[in-house]
Amino acid sequence: MTEPAPLTPPVLVLASASPRRAELLRSAGIACTRAPVDADETWLPGEPPPAYVERVARAKADLALRPGSVVLAADTTVWLEGQVEPLAKAADRAEAAAMLTRLAGRSHFTTTAVAIADLRGPEVRWHPFAVTTTVWFRPLTPAQIDRYLDTEEWRDKAGAYGIQGAAAGLVRKIEGSYTNVVGLPLAEVVELLESLGVT
Repeated sequence: MTEPAPLTPPVLVLASASPRRAELLRSAGIACTRAPVDADETWLPGEPPPAYVERVARAKADLALRPGSVVLAADTTVWLEGQVEPLAKAADRAEAAAMLTRLAGRSHFTTTAVAIADLRGPEVRWHPFAVTTTVWFRPLTPAQIDRYLDTEEWRDKAGAYGIQGAAAGLVRKIEGSYTNVVGLPLAEVVELLESLGVT
């Protein structure tokens, strides 16, 4: 009598072009297939930032659904208390400078929404959640902001900065998940994937 073949873990599909998210998953020992999607990330006027990223993460996952797989999508935004419009990706250097000027010397929030879809059954099972981290920037002069912008790290990043790079020197403290600010709340994601048998 032959032994039954061991069950293979489901394929994790990462619906993202972000090298940071893929690297975070790899650092936790989770393999994935990358499937970048082109979702509409337009903010709707009056939409609270957490609701905005939750909607976009779900839209990204919807575009990457594959039968028999588990799909993970995420979207991150930066926002200020009392100001509804989020600080998304800066279109140019001037907009990036304006964002960093607004962030300097105060706290802000970084919210990442995660949408995980399990397509191993007859129906798609959704597992959405969001994590928010509070970040405090030190006061910054225009010259200090210019020096950071010269690194070009601000491109394609919510709030016009990447905490894992030169912007680490701009951050005085954080409260909450560091990897959430990078772009994926890793502990929470790994815990959920483990519960789904994705390791």
